[in-house]
Amino acid sequence: MLKQTALHDRHQTLGAKLVDFAGWEMPIHYGSQIDEHHAVRQNVGMFDVAHMAAVDLTGPRTREFLSYLLANDVAKLQQPGKALYSCMLNEDGGVIDDLITYFLSEEHFRLVVNAGTSAKDFDWINRQAERFEVNVVLRDDLGIVAVQGPKARETVLPLLSDSMRVEAEALRPFQAVMLEDQFVSRTGYTGEDGFELILPHVALQRLWDALVEKGVQPCGLGARDTLRLEAAMNLYGQDMDEQVTPLVSGLAWTVAMKDDRAFIGRAALEAQAAEVPHKQIGLILRERGVLRGHQKLRFANGAVGELTSGGFSPSMKQSIGLARVDAHAEGGCEVEIRGKWLAARVVKPPFVRNGEVLIKD
Repeated sequence: MLKQTALHDRHQTLGAKLVDFAGWEMPIHYGSQIDEHHAVRQNVGMFDVAHMAAVDLTGPRTREFLSYLLANDVAKLQQPGKALYSCMLNEDGGVIDDLITYFLSEEHFRLVVNAGTSAKDFDWINRQAERFEVNVVLRDDLGIVAVQGPKARETVLPLLSDSMRVEAEALRPFQAVMLEDQFVSRTGYTGEDGFELILPHVALQRLWDALVEKGVQPCGLGARDTLRLEAAMNLYGQDMDEQVTPLVSGLAWTVAMKDDRAFIGRAALEAQAAEVPHKQIGLILRERGVLRGHQKLRFANGAVGELTSGGFSPSMKQSIGLARVDAHAEGGCEVEIRGKWLAARVVKPPFVRNGEVLIKD
């Protein structure tokens, strides 16, 4: 039986098309995926992301533990509320999950992990935490709503309590505040400004209802995917997984190896760094068709590759994608679609951020 979030009945009332996503019954769209996409780019939209999991870590050695667990360095987190994006690696350097870590106090950090990996993440974190005597708690009493778009902040702030509003209004990108059991972060997965709010289920339902009353567009996983693709944000299970390291999936910037900090997977990354075999690129299809994951690529110099993510960009009205290719790939590029080789243009992602198309003809 599929799991359901605390907002499931709201999705049914709004006429959402529900699908199985990582064992959860989630909305793919509420009528028009394209309209939902444009609402976020141009105005404001909201997503139920309560299938993702919040994990609280507490104890005197929590910072030390996270320094060992994550490829990025939590030493960067000095101000309470600051957030850090990182990959959690296995010993071979493969990505177990990509996640956000929030520093709440020296003895309390919060992780937000992906829905499809939450069970294995929780098991892995628990096993690694034992020798650090860190307490690991899966906060299944909480849910998450993301409100995204250029008008997200002016929409959400009036709905918060007076004390939370003052704190949330001052947040900079990748910062968060927690007052009692109310958590607001200025983060997202769309390439637009906005908030992600982690709340008890009843409070989550009240917020959703208030946003609906204000006319905010509910958005499904379909729009979430086209938005994140335009913003060139990796999707776990497509752009990286346990067989792929951050160095070949466009995430080398999340790996901190300037000092001698020991973290899981470091030795494997150091070995690979001497000769990184692949790189991530952005693509725009020059001909009619749609880019999809697993389509093959070939280059003028004989290099090859494969699409990891692809789709139609509503903002650009073109087919775009992310691909993993041989490190030496250069020159003209073609993609195989239904047995035909079609011309593609190699570009540097992201494609769209903050409502602006960044790739020009």
